[in-house]
Amino acid sequence: MTSDLVLAALRGVHDPDLRTDIVSLKFVKDVQVAGGRAAFTIELSSPSAVVREQVLERAGAAVAAVPGITAVDVTMSFSVRSTSAPEHGKPPLPGVKNVIAVGAGKGGVGKTTVAVNLAVALSRMGARVGMLDGDIYGPNVPLMFGLQAQLQMDGKMIRPAEKYGIQIVSMGFLAQEDAPMIWRGPMLHSAIQQFCRDVSWKELDYLIVDMPPGTGDVALSLSQTVPAAGAIVVTTPQQVSLADSKRAVRMYQKLNIPTLGMVENMAFYECTNCHHEADIFGHGGGEQMARQLDVPFLGRLPIYQPIRVGGDRGIPLVIAEPDSVAARAFTALAEATVIQIAVAAQKNAITHKGKIPLMQIK
Repeated sequence: MTSDLVLAALRGVHDPDLRTDIVSLKFVKDVQVAGGRAAFTIELSSPSAVVREQVLERAGAAVAAVPGITAVDVTMSFSVRSTSAPEHGKPPLPGVKNVIAVGAGKGGVGKTTVAVNLAVALSRMGARVGMLDGDIYGPNVPLMFGLQAQLQMDGKMIRPAEKYGIQIVSMGFLAQEDAPMIWRGPMLHSAIQQFCRDVSWKELDYLIVDMPPGTGDVALSLSQTVPAAGAIVVTTPQQVSLADSKRAVRMYQKLNIPTLGMVENMAFYECTNCHHEADIFGHGGGEQMARQLDVPFLGRLPIYQPIRVGGDRGIPLVIAEPDSVAARAFTALAEATVIQIAVAAQKNAITHKGKIPLMQIK
């Protein structure tokens, strides 16, 4: 009995999203066969629990069917790949594999709430996550994390604050709580550059950037500073939000930032007594808009009072009520996001051999 038979069996096991067998993807490592026992590691390219369970079950069954195998020991792990760097090279932003912008065409759609809970959900999946508060004029991320820290320097580099295992940088750590940021475009650009380049991020799989609402300077600065893996556009079902969300998607397209997908926030309200769902702001607008724009639809998030309470108290819902319907919706959003990143990284590795084109502003 040799490891070749085990590898041959595993060639029949495919990653459900990358649609390639796990041997060709180089996910299979450390194959050992002794005395009828086969042991090996499968290192996936994302922390997706759904993919992990599917691959684990199929791999175990495939190897168990090999003649002479009486026991199978599978170790599952993951190593997130960068969409913007060679597979074995350094990412353009030191210490960060993938930069994900979370934006919206207008304010008031819950963009920061979505960004914060997405970051926490990713961290709970086992990923290494950072959060950059790009909303310079309204830095609310510290409030939603319950942080009143001051940023520390590590030599010439900024050391991020940390909460719930997430590295965090925000202008809110530098300015007084009630002090307005009266800045012109060049100052914004300088701040974004410093928060990206002059921060000692510690080996992040994902850096979530909470973008300011609208289509303005910060998005342009981000596109000029780092190669973003993509953007998530937050909308609500109502038409006034959808119209602005369409502009946001078009903006990211012009900036050569891929749209990972649209997420519909405040999509419905579920009565806590009878569990009836009411579509307060309309139904299906975000999903329909995603189809029109030919971008993925990442899911619907409910109106749920504890989401607001958690944001005010600095305890994100995914931590405060991890088993709630709303928290599961945020987890599903995180699952969809990491899958989009994994697919993009694989396509990039094949198409560009790990190299990205220079961004051009049109």
